[in-house]
Amino acid sequence: MDYSYKKLKDQLLSDTIPFNDRDSHEQSIRHRSLRRRRSEPSISNDVEPNNNLRNPNRLSHSNLYDQADDLIDTVLEVPTKCVEQAREVGKRVVQYVVDHSHLPHWLVDNEFLISGHRPPMPSFKECFASIFRLHTETVNIWTHLLGTLFFIIIAIYFSSRPSDEVHIEQKLIFGAFFLGAIICLLCSTLYHTLYCHSPEISKFFSKLDYCGIALLIIGSIIPLLYYQFYCEFGTKVAYLTFIGLLGTGCIVITMWDKFSSSQYRVYRALLFVTFAVFGFIPTCHYMIRFGIEHAFTGMMIIIFLFYSCIVLHMHIHTNQCKQAGAIQYLLIVASLYLIGACLYAARIPERLAPGLFDIWFQSHQLFHVFVVAAACVHYYGICVLSNNQKNFFGDCRNILGATNAPLASIIS
Repeated sequence: MDYSYKKLKDQLLSDTIPFNDRDSHEQSIRHRSLRRRRSEPSISNDVEPNNNLRNPNRLSHSNLYDQADDLIDTVLEVPTKCVEQAREVGKRVVQYVVDHSHLPHWLVDNEFLISGHRPPMPSFKECFASIFRLHTETVNIWTHLLGTLFFIIIAIYFSSRPSDEVHIEQKLIFGAFFLGAIICLLCSTLYHTLYCHSPEISKFFSKLDYCGIALLIIGSIIPLLYYQFYCEFGTKVAYLTFIGLLGTGCIVITMWDKFSSSQYRVYRALLFVTFAVFGFIPTCHYMIRFGIEHAFTGMMIIIFLFYSCIVLHMHIHTNQCKQAGAIQYLLIVASLYLIGACLYAARIPERLAPGLFDIWFQSHQLFHVFVVAAACVHYYGICVLSNNQKNFFGDCRNILGATNAPLASIIS
């Protein structure tokens, strides 16, 4: 208790309690101080009893003074406690959000995000609790967390459909895509949640994040290969092996420690763009082999992937497609994909207005929204390919005009 607090309390006591004289007032104060400083609850026999105990008038007077003293202590402690609690809340708020200049070197990634960063949190509990706070990673976490939950629900629904509607073959093909999407989005969610824990945890989950991207690309290409080369089992195996080797190389490169650092941002984008571009090779092969009209359904999966606003209003019928329109949309899709990757690599729009996009609409958030939307449209696209295969093309006899059997017969 500081001097001003003592002075205020003594003033209140002197104005509230009428003492007979000044000596009794000082004597009561000394009596109360001695009583509070005693460590033992009982009074020692060596100490002479206070005169107040022999005088009934002084006893009642002392009790009244003590009660008033306790009441004033209680009243004056309320604002003090409120101030202390306010300071504690302020410390907690400052603890979870800091400026870019106060970050350690291993947390520095985007210098155009000025404020709203989480400081190092060497506790998994604190990291997961920060999901429900507003900072630079909140939108990044929730976009992929909700995407993970969405694809888990869709995967459960699709796999539970009866076998007469969806064959086990198709469930496996779709399952590869679901697995890649769920792993990618889940690893991304964990990385953006835990990367502020420590340098070791940050590097580990950064590698998992990039591995998840590679798995998503592989899982997205598998259904495309399956339906493009529905009756070409050898071709399918060759392309799957080729894509698998590329994906493995991508994963090996992502395990390199320096690859996850901020100075390799552009190279990361180029690596995954190059890997994704190889998904066009099977489509080009299919166009050369069967003609552009027949290849339209294979191309539509890529159009679906990045241009849903147009494709969702189109009727997917191969015999009604114009070749020029399909190629035009394919070029638009490729351009949009490259633009999305360039936004992430160039850190736009926060580069144009540093500090304005710290919490909302930064490049990484736009990239996350793009990935989730693309995965959703990709799922819709492979569903359309599956329905077209079943309703319009039929078995391999109708597709190739040959005696080739479906995939199950070829395998057996």
